[in-house]
Order: sequence, then structure tokens, then C-alpha cells
Amino acid sequence: MTAQTADRFRILVVDDDREMRDSLEHLLDAAGWQVETLPSAQQVESRIAALHPDVILTDVRMPGMDGMALLRSLTERDAPPVLLISAHGDIPMAVEAMRQGAYSFMEKPFEPRRLLTALRHAAEQHRLAQNAARLRDRLASLSDLDRVMLGDSKPIRDLREDVLDLSGTEVSVMLLGETGTGKELVARSLHDLSTRSAGPFIPVNCATIPVEHFETAMFGAADGARGMLASADGGTLFLDEIGACPPAAQAKLLRAIETREFMALGASGPTRSDFRIVSASNERLDTAVASGKFREDLLFRLNTVVLTLPALRDRRDDIPLLYVHFVEQYAALYEISAPPTTSEDLAALLSHGWPGNVRELRHVAERRVLAARRGRGSVAEALALDGDSTEVPETLREAVAAFERQLVAKAIQTHGGRMDAVAEALGIGRRTLNEKIVKLGLKKADLL
Repeated sequence: MTAQTADRFRILVVDDDREMRDSLEHLLDAAGWQVETLPSAQQVESRIAALHPDVILTDVRMPGMDGMALLRSLTERDAPPVLLISAHGDIPMAVEAMRQGAYSFMEKPFEPRRLLTALRHAAEQHRLAQNAARLRDRLASLSDLDRVMLGDSKPIRDLREDVLDLSGTEVSVMLLGETGTGKELVARSLHDLSTRSAGPFIPVNCATIPVEHFETAMFGAADGARGMLASADGGTLFLDEIGACPPAAQAKLLRAIETREFMALGASGPTRSDFRIVSASNERLDTAVASGKFREDLLFRLNTVVLTLPALRDRRDDIPLLYVHFVEQYAALYEISAPPTTSEDLAALLSHGWPGNVRELRHVAERRVLAARRGRGSVAEALALDGDSTEVPETLREAVAAFERQLVAKAIQTHGGRMDAVAEALGIGRRTLNEKIVKLGLKKADLL
């Protein structure tokens, strides 16, 4: 098969009437199909293995094996759909054909456009079913790391190799990537595959800790408050959004990383803790170093090795696999059958920009499953911000509120929940931002 014909639908036409075979071959070839014809059903099984047809079109009445017998013989899970045609059809025959599993039944003479439409629909459904089966088989055969870091594109394969390589070391690793690319997931994989896997994995989002409480949260206090560094003893400390670490705490953190000793607030002596550092940021810290907001020597301690996580838009081949995986997860969670993925769904998935990356895709899959519980929905609808409707608000006030909600939500996601940075990006004060979040009904935890 040439590259030019690789994507054409393939059909196997079975009819003992030479004139009918030639007529059907001419019709289908003109419609862009790759056609093979056979005079008898006995040859079908051997030709299926060679041609891999998307659909079989067969007459019912033929010498030897007839169309109904051929239909019953195709018992394999991935057998192509069968469309039966007959000049002697009647209602009982049609009913029996459908009961036996035929995709459709048509009487001769048939209307060519109607036949082509039925064949195209059958072929499309068969290819979708095959793709879904391949994805399920792929998921079932994944290794442990593959199951965590899903995908078969080169960027994600390279990332898995790097994680496997670095998991056997004690070096500090810095993860760079946009919001939603899975930095904590990679950090946890580095921990789970290391010799420290029996120890604790302590994730800390530096952007969510108030500046006035940062040192207590990190180093602990003599009055009994246990800090993150002490909690990570024997394991891994993951510092997400490390760029939000207050300048006043950076020197103490640097010393703790260098010596594995630190002073809890109010303590008379140092505390020791054996931990590995993995840090993350959704932006490079060069600018913060240049402006004096981040210590260069601390950066050098953190970025012994830098891994850059690919954005979802840079590995589009992985999107169907990820979507099917998430849909099946949520379908099991909500105890329903996973909704089928149509060609329209795939088109919507592959044309979307995915600013929220894998996290956004996961949310879309969940909204799709929730809609399926009510017997409706599509990926296009799930891609809408509210997952429900794309209708234009009726009043100016509603339109302004909807626009503000999208703008604020996007800013919170872009800046990883750092509210001072969000307020600055929106050009409003922190108090005004807090008031708008409450008024618009936004929940920070749902956006991050």
C-alpha cells in the first residue's frame, strides 16, 4: 500500500455476479475507496488478513457460503462490519441479518449515495473501535513508569528515560514547565523509583505559604511545630514554585541544602535531616536572579540537573491516549460505561490549544463523563469553560462577569496561584482581586 492510499477506506466486495462486482468497484473507486472484489465468500478469511478491510459488502445469495454464513463466520473482536445486499430481501431476512450482527441490510437496486453513506459510517466506526482497542492494549501493556507518565511521543519518552536515569542518583533536580504539565507527578516518580522510596515524599507549594509563615513552615519552631525539612528526613522534599521563596528565607534554605542542618525558630541548637531536593518552576529564574529577587548560589544548588517538561501542544500524538485513559478512569469512578470517542471528539481534542496542559485535559475528560451520565455531551461541550454551554450571555452585566471570570481564572492558572503576581498582571490591587474572586464564585483550588 502506498503512502497516498494509506488513509483511504478499504472495502472487500463479495458477489458472484461479475457485472455487479464491476459496477460496485467502479462506484467505490470513484468515491475514493481502496477496493478489492471476490466472487465467493470462501476466500474472504484469507483476504481479510492481507487487506485489513474497514468494511465488507456482500451479497446474501451466493453458491457455497452465502452472505449470512459469512456474517456468522466473522467472530473475531476486530472483524470488520458487514453490510448485506440482496435482490430477494424481505423484512424477516433483514431482521435476521441485523440479529446476526450485520451493520446494515439493503435491497437491490439500491440508491448509490445511500449505499456510500452507510459504508462510510460503518468504516468510520470500525476505525474508531480499532483505535480505541489499540489504546486499551497500549495502556494494559505499560510499565509502572509508563502508567504514571503516559505518552509515546519523543518528548515524553525522553523524559521517562531521564527520570529513570536520575532516580538512581542523589543530585538536586529542577523541573521547568508550564502549569499543568505534571511537575509534581515527575517529582514523585523520581522519589518512588529511588532508594528513598520507603521514606516520605513532602510536596510544598512555596507560592501558597504566606511570607510571614514561610520560615516556620519550612524550618519548624522550638515550640513543637515540625517543619517541612524535618518531615522530609529520609525522603524527598519537593519545592514547587520555588521562585516564590521569600528572599529572607533563601540564605537559610541554601545552608540547609548544603549542610543538611538547620535551626528551627527559637531553637538553641541545629536539627539534622537527610533529604533530597527536587524543585520546580513554571518559568526560568534567570530574570529573578538578575533582579535580585532570587539568590544565584541557591539556584546553582537547586539546578544541578534541569528537566524541561513538554507542553501538551508539543506532543499532540499523546492526546488521544491520555484522553481515553482519563475517560476510563472517571467512567470507573462514576460507575458508568466510558462514552465512545467520535471523530468529532478527536477533531476537537487535536485542534484545541491546551493552555492548561494535561491538567486541563483531565478536567475535560471528567466533564465529558459527567455529561455522559445524563445521556448527552461531547468533547466540544466539555472544552467550554463551564463544561455545559457556549451560549452568549443575554445581558451586558452577565457578559462582563463571564469575561472577568475567564480572565481572572486564566491569570491564576498562569501564575500558579501566586496572588500578588495575579493582581499585578491584572493591574488591580490585592484586595480588589480577593473581592472579585469571591464575587465571581471562583475557587483557587479548582483552578490549580
